[in-house]
Amino acid sequence: MAPLSSSEVVALLARVPLFATLQSEDLERIAQLAVPRTFGPGQVVFREGDASDTCYVVRSGRVRAVREHSDGRTITLANFGRGDIFGELAMFEDERRSATIEAIEETEAVAVLGPDMRRLMGEHSEISLRLVVALGRRLRETNERLARRSFDTVQSRVAVALRELVAQAVAEGAAGSEVEVLSTQADIAKLAGSSRESASRSLAVLERAGVISQGRGRVIVHDPHSLEGYVY
Repeated sequence: MAPLSSSEVVALLARVPLFATLQSEDLERIAQLAVPRTFGPGQVVFREGDASDTCYVVRSGRVRAVREHSDGRTITLANFGRGDIFGELAMFEDERRSATIEAIEETEAVAVLGPDMRRLMGEHSEISLRLVVALGRRLRETNERLARRSFDTVQSRVAVALRELVAQAVAEGAAGSEVEVLSTQADIAKLAGSSRESASRSLAVLERAGVISQGRGRVIVHDPHSLEGYVY
């Protein structure tokens, strides 16, 4: 990973919604704590149950958060791309990790140690206050999203998963009326919280309707706006 200047790290941190309430001088202080990290495809960043000592912001590439159920199923909780933060609770406490994070592709990130961040917040109480407000908003949005999904059909959850993947691809630079999503049916099934068979049937419905085309390890979304018609 090429060395990052302080201004580049600040620009990356400014993309993080959790840091949206911080002032530029706050971001500069956090940037001074950041350490570059690189993860290869399939590499585990940390596992569920590990000590929570570091948070990460993605510079490039993608990672996903997964959890294993007692019945052996693996569910993808979220995907993270450029400008996304994960492991952020390490900034506030030394709890165990609630999920496993693994790299989907070659990924570059910056890492901030929890103890360093807590020391910074102790020295600058205004940073603590702004982060607590932003974290509360994020928690509320997450709860609302989970509540909506508990009533969704598989078809709806697959459409929502594709919509999120499209938004991530666009944020990473995809342009044009069609968007290519580099995810397998198994990836989409995990993200939608369904079996691969159920997700495959839902993707087939979208393909017959001309909304998507499928290839090996990728999905081309021809009309992202049409996905909204399958979210209910």
